[in-house]
Amino acid sequence: MATRNIDQQDPMATADDSNEEEEELDDSSMSLVEHLEELRWRVFKSLIAIVVFGIVAFIFRTQIMTFLTYPLPTTADTLTKGKLIVTGLAEGFTVFLKLAFAAGFLGALPVILYQVWAFVSPGLYEREKKNAVPFIFIGVVLFIAGIALGFIVLRFPVQWLVNFASNSFAELVTADSYFTFVAFFLLAFGIVFEIPLVLTFLAQIGLITSRTLTRRRPTVHIGMWIAATFLTPGADIYSPIILGIAMSFLFELTIVFIKITKH
Repeated sequence: MATRNIDQQDPMATADDSNEEEEELDDSSMSLVEHLEELRWRVFKSLIAIVVFGIVAFIFRTQIMTFLTYPLPTTADTLTKGKLIVTGLAEGFTVFLKLAFAAGFLGALPVILYQVWAFVSPGLYEREKKNAVPFIFIGVVLFIAGIALGFIVLRFPVQWLVNFASNSFAELVTADSYFTFVAFFLLAFGIVFEIPLVLTFLAQIGLITSRTLTRRRPTVHIGMWIAATFLTPGADIYSPIILGIAMSFLFELTIVFIKITKH
């Protein structure tokens, strides 16, 4: 009579591992007041980092503004010869403050992520800590890569929007409206580039598998290309195509990455 192969895993070893993990959490446990106190200091350190990087960005505000207005064509405003305008007494100052804050937040992003990691790490098992560090690093790299690609693509929607009604209107492009447009455009690219990180995290906790993504590949690709047309605020043809290609590439890369990490 055929016999079945029985798993030889030692139940005592499994129990020991479970006890060790419980001891890890017990050793790092803190009271509610201690958690709130630590959270306060983590938030304070993150704000200090943003302020420091923001001050540095404010010092170099002219260079940052020149860099961000590079995609703006010189025909944007025939009255000011391509320069942005302000409509209020303090608007120029507030625009520079917003630029400094945005640049400061981007510069302080590694510090912010480290503070988040330092706050949640005591409540994680050792194996979870090993996975979290690469995830944070990859997340920062992907976000910066998305912003970089977004800046390269930015000139297409800007030029299209400026030239669309140039024969009918003398458009006055305000600094606030332009930098708001730039911020949302770059943010859309930065968030989109987090797709591999989000999907890989969902695979790590068992909500999805590479087989599920492969089976639903056609539907996902169609949905991403439709989303690309809405995420790019300009009506040019280039930016949604480039964003759609990037999203499809990242999705396929995610499937490969999940197969490698979930073996």
